[in-house]
Amino acid sequence: MDWVIIAFYAFATVAVVSAGAVISVRNPVNAALCLILTFFSVACVWLLVGAEFLGLALIMVYVGAVMVLFLFVVMMLDIDIVKMREGWVRYLPVGLAVAFVMLIQILMLIGIQSRMLPFPENAASAAADTSNTTWLARTLYTEFLLPFEFAAVILTVAIIAAVMLTLRKRQGVKKQHPGDQVRVRPGDRLRMVSMTAEKRISLSATPSAADKEDEA
Repeated sequence: MDWVIIAFYAFATVAVVSAGAVISVRNPVNAALCLILTFFSVACVWLLVGAEFLGLALIMVYVGAVMVLFLFVVMMLDIDIVKMREGWVRYLPVGLAVAFVMLIQILMLIGIQSRMLPFPENAASAAADTSNTTWLARTLYTEFLLPFEFAAVILTVAIIAAVMLTLRKRQGVKKQHPGDQVRVRPGDRLRMVSMTAEKRISLSATPSAADKEDEA
């Protein structure tokens, strides 16, 4: 029984299921947790085939940095924060499930790596004079240059589409106009008004009507 193939299909299945949950669940926090599981499963696949640099970079950059940014964006959405804080316990089962699956994947990966070296013909360790990063760069920019450029174009189009979606006009939504802010003049913000000074008489200094009657 080839444990490497079994582990590959297990990691791929978890990645596909969790990726589908990202776009199917309605709660943004649960979607972020599922996306973390997706990134971690793909990183396990990279580690399984010998691309340690890609696997560690995916975990440190995407799971460690990009997902934190996603959670900041989720917290900045127009949602009821008080209600979310009151019901934080409802996110605990999803978080525990994600953590449990990630633990199983780590143990599976450690067990397989300790028994055998998968795919030695494609791994960077097969070449004694080439490091993992050098092998990845040469393979990416020579054999897979066209798919790499195609993926870059897709990501660029996605960024432009996301910016255009955020700039669309909607009723009842406050937004900034950078052009108007740049063209603003001091006279538009501050206006000097000339007013004549008036002397006010203190109420305590003026005699009351009762005092006038007593004096009379």
